[in-house]
Amino acid sequence: MIGATSAIAEHCCRLWVQRGSVELILVARNVELAGRIAADLRARGGQAEISVETLDFLSAPAIAAAVARWTAEDPVDLALIAHGVLSPQQPCQDDIEQARYSIEVNGVSPVLFAEAFAGAMSRVGRGTIGMIGSVAGDRGRRANYVYGASKALMDRYAQGLQHRFAGTGVKIVLIKPGPTDTPMTAQYKAQGRRLASVESVAQGTVDALERGTPVAYLPRKWQLIMFVVRALPDFIFNRLNI
Repeated sequence: MIGATSAIAEHCCRLWVQRGSVELILVARNVELAGRIAADLRARGGQAEISVETLDFLSAPAIAAAVARWTAEDPVDLALIAHGVLSPQQPCQDDIEQARYSIEVNGVSPVLFAEAFAGAMSRVGRGTIGMIGSVAGDRGRRANYVYGASKALMDRYAQGLQHRFAGTGVKIVLIKPGPTDTPMTAQYKAQGRRLASVESVAQGTVDALERGTPVAYLPRKWQLIMFVVRALPDFIFNRLNI
């Protein structure tokens, strides 16, 4: 579990430990918070074997070495890549360092993890890589185009990875949540926006991973919403304040 302190990731883990014997590696930048999550998961699932690790999420050598170590003895059945930051647009416009950080954490880092796991899974011919993207990657909008661009990078990368592994035992699943009630979206909740529950999005994520669904919009209504958004001609779209 990459980005184990993500609320969606944490609730996915809760579902998995309730099923019985499972081995989880929680990988996080905040090892203290990940440790508390691990303790909670152990209490919920007595048969679960859970460890916590941290590493530099922006270091390609560190990522490659960690994935090689995790897969050295036994294949990894599932890798869920869930980390990210919800970068407000204005700071990214005002400071290109903020823009760089957003693109690297939300786009480049997940791709590096996925590519490392893809190499390991290709050698054994099986496994599932899940990546949590966002509906924000479907079309660039003035409200969040830097964040959206990072998620669009994940979208195209996942598409290419699916093409690479078509017809094999390796499955690539891209999860596209709409606005979800997590600590990252507290500002939206304070504004009165309706948010999907993290429990429902986690359940949908677990279901999509089990089925090997190539792309899963959560809640499902966002598939129709984003179809309409993508289909809008520019002369209409450019008039919208979204």
